[in-house]
Amino acid sequence: MNKLSFSLKIILSVVACLLLGGISGIATTSSITGWYTTITKPSFNPPNWIFGPAWTLLYILMGIAFALIWNAGTEKKEVKKAMKLFGLQLILNLIWSFLFFTMQNPAIAFIDIVILLIAINTTIRHFSAINKTSAYLLIPYLLWVSFATLLNGSIWYLN
Repeated sequence: MNKLSFSLKIILSVVACLLLGGISGIATTSSITGWYTTITKPSFNPPNWIFGPAWTLLYILMGIAFALIWNAGTEKKEVKKAMKLFGLQLILNLIWSFLFFTMQNPAIAFIDIVILLIAINTTIRHFSAINKTSAYLLIPYLLWVSFATLLNGSIWYLN
């Protein structure tokens, strides 16, 4: 079997992350103009238009980070583990959108996002041991989800 080129791994990884982001976007769209407008939000809540571009950039960085790990060789035990951790945090990311926006449940979403933060930190640690650049590419994601955790917790508290 032919190995995929690194360029193709980047393309596949980025597209997969963006597709997941698209699914998350579908879960949020109706609530952004409906339920989300009716709840009390903290003063530091960013404007709605910022979320799309921010998440698009983050998913691109996440895809590149994943491709760097994938390219390190899936036959290696530590690479397999890092890839599984990445998949876990990606699933938690997707679940959060449904919990918060579709189910309109900031309390349960808060539990998910705290677990997501732990998963991102763990993923970064494992990525760093394989490829430092891949770990650095996940730092903006960690920072954004940290902010989102504060925002989610504040919304839960205020409502």
